[in-house]
Parts: sequence; C-alpha cells; structure tokens
Amino acid sequence: MAEENSTETSIICYAPSMITTNGVWQGDNPLDFSLPLFVLQLTLVVVVTRFFVFVLKPFRQPRVISEILGGIVLGPSVLGRYDKFANTIFPQRSVMVLETMANVGLLYFLFLVGVEMDIMVVRKTGKRALTIALGGMVLPFVIGAAFSFSMQRTEDHLGQGTYILFLGVALSVTAFPVLARILAELKLINTEIGRISMSAALVNDMFAWILLALAIALAESEKSSFASLWVMISSAAFIAICVFVVRPGISWIIRKTPEGENFSEFYICLILTGVMICGFITDSIGTHSVFGAFVFGLVIPNGPLGLTLIEKLEDFVSGLLLPLFFAISGLKTNVAAIQGPATWVTLFLVIFLACTGKVIGTVVVAFFHGMPVREGITLGLLLNTKGLVEMIVLNVGKDQKVLDDETFATMVLIALVMTGVITPIVTVLYKPVKRSVSYKRRTIQQTKPDSELRVLVCIHTPRNVPTIINLLEASHPTKRSPICIYVLHLVELTGRASAMLIVHNTRKSGKPALNRTQAQSDHIINAFENYEQHAAFVAVQPLTAISPYSTMHEDVCSLAEDKRVSFIIIPFHKQQTVDGGMEATNPAYRLVNQNLLGNSPCSVGILVDRGLNGATRLTSNTISLQVAVLFFGGPDDREALAYAWRMAEHPGISLTVLRFIPDEDVTDAASTRATNETDRNMNVDMKKQRQLDDEYVNTFRAANTEYETIVYIDKVVSNGEETVAAVRSMDSSHDLFIVGRGEEMSSPLTAGLTDWSECPELGAIGDLLASSDFAATVSVLVVQQYVGPWAQDDDMDLPDSPVHSHDQPNAIYGLEDPS
Repeated sequence: MAEENSTETSIICYAPSMITTNGVWQGDNPLDFSLPLFVLQLTLVVVVTRFFVFVLKPFRQPRVISEILGGIVLGPSVLGRYDKFANTIFPQRSVMVLETMANVGLLYFLFLVGVEMDIMVVRKTGKRALTIALGGMVLPFVIGAAFSFSMQRTEDHLGQGTYILFLGVALSVTAFPVLARILAELKLINTEIGRISMSAALVNDMFAWILLALAIALAESEKSSFASLWVMISSAAFIAICVFVVRPGISWIIRKTPEGENFSEFYICLILTGVMICGFITDSIGTHSVFGAFVFGLVIPNGPLGLTLIEKLEDFVSGLLLPLFFAISGLKTNVAAIQGPATWVTLFLVIFLACTGKVIGTVVVAFFHGMPVREGITLGLLLNTKGLVEMIVLNVGKDQKVLDDETFATMVLIALVMTGVITPIVTVLYKPVKRSVSYKRRTIQQTKPDSELRVLVCIHTPRNVPTIINLLEASHPTKRSPICIYVLHLVELTGRASAMLIVHNTRKSGKPALNRTQAQSDHIINAFENYEQHAAFVAVQPLTAISPYSTMHEDVCSLAEDKRVSFIIIPFHKQQTVDGGMEATNPAYRLVNQNLLGNSPCSVGILVDRGLNGATRLTSNTISLQVAVLFFGGPDDREALAYAWRMAEHPGISLTVLRFIPDEDVTDAASTRATNETDRNMNVDMKKQRQLDDEYVNTFRAANTEYETIVYIDKVVSNGEETVAAVRSMDSSHDLFIVGRGEEMSSPLTAGLTDWSECPELGAIGDLLASSDFAATVSVLVVQQYVGPWAQDDDMDLPDSPVHSHDQPNAIYGLEDPS
C-alpha cells in the first residue's frame, strides 16, 4: 500500500509561518511564501488571459477560448514543460491555495449565473426550443457513451455508468453565456434563429446541471450503492429548502427595503455568506459546492436585489477570480499525455462525431418544426458551444479520478476546438437574407408633405426621453403626414449574460425587471407608448440593439435602411449639469455619433439636450416652442430648414429663420483669391450651392408669407466675429436652435470658428451653440443631410408602414412587443 501511495500521490509539507515574507532585504525570496506567490500567479493568469483576448478579438472568439488557452500555455503543455518555470511560478505546494481561490471564484460566478437566469424564461420557451434542446443532447450523449467504452482504462475503480455519464454530459452540454456572446458578435442575437438557440441553450443548461449532480453523486459513491440514493434524496431536500424556506426569506428582505432605497449592508453580507453556506452543505452531502451556489442564485427573485448583487460582484468575480479556474484547468491539461496516433485519431473522431451528432439531432427536430435545413445546421453548430459547465464536469471527473490525464487533456481540446470553430463556420454558412434596399426618401427635404415621415430615435439612457418626445410632438404628425417612430435602445455588449437576457423580454408588464438594462428599457418603452396613446397620428415601435460601441453604428444603419427611415435622431454625448455646464456622460457615445455621421444611409440629427419646455411632455394642443434656424447655406442647412418648415405647421410653434449672407466685399475677395483649379472648382460648387439655397429659401418664403408665427431675417455679416455676435444676440429668446452641420461648406462667415471647436462632429455653429459658455436653456439640433446616389430622386413610393401593416415581426432587432 505504501508503495502504491509513493507512485500515485505526492505528499507536500506546509510551513504555517510561510504566508508573508520579511522582504528581500532580509534575504527572503518572496516566491517561497504563499501570499506573494499567489499574487504573482493571479497577475500572470490575468495578463496572459487578457493577451489572448486581445489577440483573438479580430477572429471574434469568445472570452472562454482565451481563458482556456491561457491556462494551457501556463500549464505543462507549454511553459510548464520547463522545470525552472514550473517549480518557481507553479510549484506543487502552491496548487492548494490556487485551487481553493479558483473554487471560491467559481462558487460566486455560478451564484451570479443562477441570479441572472430566469426560470420563467425556461418555462416559457415553448415546445420548439424544448424539443430542439433535447434533440441536440441525445445523439452527442449516445456518442459520448459509445466512446466511453474505448477510452476507459481497465484499472479504473468506477463503474461504466459513471464514466458514460461524465463523457456524455461533457459532449452534450451547451454553454449559455458563451453562446449569447457568439450570437451578439455575429449580429444574430435578435433573429429568430438567435432566439431559438438562446432558449434551447437555457433548457440544455438546466438538464446539464441535473445530469452533473447525478454524475457527481455516482462518482463519489464507491463504498455503497445506497450512498448514491442518499446523495439524491439530500440534494432534493436541499432544493426544496431553498425554494420553500430561503426564497420566502429573501422575498421578505425585498419587501422590508423601500422601493428605490439601497439594500442594507447587513442583508447583502447575509446573502454572500449564504452562498458559502450552500456550497458547504452541497459539498458535505456529496454533490459539488457550485451546485449549492447555483441553486441559491436561482431562488433569488429577479429585480433590484439581483441587480445589486450582480453589480457588486460581477466584474471582480468574472474578471479576476474566474480566469483562475480556467488556469487550474490548463495546469491539469498536459497535451503531451495524448500519446500515439490512435489517441489523436480518436480525438478528432470524437470532435467530428459529437459535433455532427448535435447538428443531426437538431436538424431532424428543426425539420419537424418546419425550419429550413440550413437554419437547422446553423442551430446545431451554435448549440455545440462549450464553456464553463463542461470545464466543471471535466474538473470534477479528474478530481474523482473518473478521467485520467490523457482523457482530461483530450476532452479539454475537444471543448476548445468545438467552440473555436463555430464562429467562422456559422459566418460562412449562415448569412441572413439581406434585401437590397434602394429606397429614395432618405432625407426630410425629399419626403413629400403628404407622406409618412419615418424617424429612428436612438436612446442610451431614459434621461433624453422627455426632450425627444417634445421634439417629435413639435414635428407635427397629422392625418396627411403621420410619423412612424422606431425607438432604438442602444445597449453595450459586455461579456455578461445579464446584458443578453434583455432579448428574452417575455415578461408581462408589471413584473420586476431582470437588471438595470431591462429596467431602463421598460422606462423608455413605457414613456413612448404613453406618448403614442395620447398623441394622434403617431406609431411607435420599440427595439433594442446590443453590440459593442465600436460597431453599434452598423446596427443603427442597417435598421434605418431596413425600415426605410428618413431621419435618425441621436443624443449628443454631453449632458447638461446642474450649474448649466456640459459634461461628457460616456466618451463611447461620441464614437457612435461620429461613426453614424460617416456611414448613415439617411439624414442624421444630433440633439444637444438642454430640455424642451421643462421635463415632461405637454399635451399636443398646448405645446409652445420658439424655434430658430441659423441658415448659412449648403445641403445640411437646407435639411435643417426642411425639418423646421415641417415643425412650423404646428400651431404652437413660432419659427425664426435667420439667414446669414456674406458681405459683397467678402464674396468678391474670395473670387479674386481663387488662383488654382481647386479653388476655382470650389467657387463653382459654392455658386451652385448658393443657387440651390436661393431656390429653396424663396420657395419657403413664398409658401409662408401670410403666417405671423414664421419670421424670416436676412443678416449680412463679413466674418466669424460678427457671426458669433449675431448668434449670441438671439440666444435667450428661443427654446431650440436647428442648424446644419455644414461639413462640406467652407464659408468665410464661419472662418476661424473651427480653430477652437471642441466637437468637430457638430460643425462650427453647432459646436458654438453646444459649448458650456453659451446659453444654458436652449437645446440644439445639428442636422446632416444624406447626400448619396438616391438623394436627388423622390419618385419612389414607400411600402406599407407598421401603422397599417401587421404582418411584420415586431422584434426583428430586439425587444419583443411588451404587450
């Protein structure tokens, strides 16, 4: 027996005093002490993981790939092959501390997964998602069972059933959070296939947990067959206590805390301690500690408490502690243990068959539900996503000696390859049918006065909603020209599942929101639906775009094109402070605005929000605004005037159009200075634009001569200083300035203004009006006209709008209709 011990296990001696060092000046080596060594290991794990995240970002790989790769690189497969590195950075004596901390991180991460997962969503997924999930699990499970006979070693002390269960679960499981991230990267999260795969993955996750608990119970019951039964009974009792005792207790805590108030520190500490207690209980009864944490997370009701816990824990746990778990998995993975061509053949065969099995199973079920074969194949590939649950299964199997080094390394590589190949294959295989949209009314100027105006409103936070609703009401929807409003809530795609679950908006109104993102969406939707009910000739369609800020403009542009929108309104990245100044809320909003201006398929308006008629929307017949258009010339200014002209038809709107005309001396001087061909071409272009300006302004004046609420003023100025003085003279008497961005126009009237502009995306005049030292009470709308191949034609009819057409799916881009 002693001889057997010496060959199979290592005995490590710990010195109790070797926790912290006395310092290098005392002659101590910090790496001989557990705390400095742990800090170094943690830093190394995070740095290597982040490096792989950065390297694999262009290939659109999920973060779990980087974390597993980071672990493999630090382990015996790559760097650990060098004894010096392995014995210095990851010595045997440090593994216990590392593994303990990794399991603490895992415990809290699985608790958060439970908090974020809504059981009601699983219950409401419907038969299709349920059957697809089961169809995608059965075949890979059978394949895993078949291979367990060829892979099991004869000397194993465990039964074949346990081995089958471990391999079957590892091959058939789908990682819900990883899948959500992949779908968002591929812009599929809001498509029908995205919603089905998310629902199926949720169901699959639930089954995987049940099977994992069963596998652990069987693995740990070597001595007696009754032990497994006791583990099952006590696990069921634990779940019952959580549901019928713990959940009511937590509901009581929520009721005790007034709405809008923060939860007391005592309650939060109580719940965080409860995670460890549940982990301890499930570990004691024979299932894994993470099972207890996960169940405890599941029984916490959705709402403000779950949101508070997620915000307090998520970044620390998933950013710092969770990579430790993957590093530990990597340290246990020795690729060199996979010996002989036969094992490598088996490896690739398992990858191919398990992947194909899930695809075939899914295709068959999808076919019965009337889905095309290509969509079924895509669905099957997406459900092959592996992640945390599989790594837990493999680690437990390794710890329980169900899996040896070779099998463990094989299964880790299978998980890595199967998840890694999904994004490129799905990108090639599945391209959602993109209609070539060649609609012509891409500007307000080109939209006929008796046709519907389609506006896309982009919103980051509920703060901008009142002003935007006031602006839309002032846009004068009528029976002759109704307004169709697409309200797009822009949500940043983070690595967390909480941002994804907003897509599963199957809640009935009145139920608490799942997280802050969903709560904000609820506020935004409710405000616009309330506006739709109280305003005439307005149709509102709420949608959500979830993507990284760097590609968010693509979602906005494709939606605008898809819905044939004429005008996009997006908030400025700065908000007004209490003292009247302007401060940036999120620098990333500015990036979205700049990208949108450069790529938009229609006209764009950036709204500098300083309030319109107070904070709440007034009734349509009492809205009263003083609007001013500063007209310098060019396509952007003509578009600004076109929008203001529409607003001026509203009985409560007074419009002042101030047209700035350059002094004749300035015009003559510009003509004489045109020496080279470029300058002469510019002069020709300016004359053409001036002619177009004159035509449009004369049409506007002729149509509005008898209206007392419309005032037109010509203002002759000769330089930038006089322009600024003229603008300042009228700032206090208006509620809203509408100006053109004037990007393509180089006017002597704005000369010198761009030299000190903070935000060039607003143009010279827009930047002046939005600056902190300007009027504190006047909102500004900076307009850029779409100038493209279709901009000059206006003879194409629009298709039916959602006001009249009911056959369009209401949630093509995100939130399903809350009703």
